[in-house]
Amino acid sequence: MTPEVRKYVAWIEDILIEGHKPANPPLRMAAVAAVLKNPWSGRFVEDLAPEIHAYAPVLGEEMVNRLMPLVGGGDQVQAFGKSAIVGVNGEVEHGSALIHTLRFGNFLRDAVQSSDFIPFSNKRGGPGNSITMPLKHIHEGGARSHFMTVEFNIPDAPAADEVLIAIGVATGGRPHHRIGDRFQDMEDMGHDQTTRPS
Repeated sequence: MTPEVRKYVAWIEDILIEGHKPANPPLRMAAVAAVLKNPWSGRFVEDLAPEIHAYAPVLGEEMVNRLMPLVGGGDQVQAFGKSAIVGVNGEVEHGSALIHTLRFGNFLRDAVQSSDFIPFSNKRGGPGNSITMPLKHIHEGGARSHFMTVEFNIPDAPAADEVLIAIGVATGGRPHHRIGDRFQDMEDMGHDQTTRPS
């Protein structure tokens, strides 16, 4: 059992000037998407595990292998994210099934030497729907400098019986970031939110 991939799409954005000031160094954001036939389309399937186990590792490895050269390797990555859009004959659960598993995400984590949570978006939509992928720092979850969004679309995907999944990375934070981070707020306010209130 292997995924029936119709195509892979690569996307790159290089930010050279931000806020009327050169970005030094420039920021590169890049993503790779896979458009594949939804194996569960048009019917309710109770057990999604067989396809998750068969598809997710194949997709994760291939997509990471396509993505890392776009940024010069995993050691250049500071932020990451993932996304899924399910065609209208499927459930949001179908996209979630493919991206919310360690069998998929660990390929990206391993490539960038991270064990952190990968931020995500998942939704249902049709061809040309916006892939809106949140990013965060690969190690420092409170680093607001790396709260960014990769956004692009594929005009003919996903079709009704397809799933579009994507992973994205950035080589730095926002150019000229200067709003501090969550931990600085906690220190300034004397309010520790790293643990749940009792």
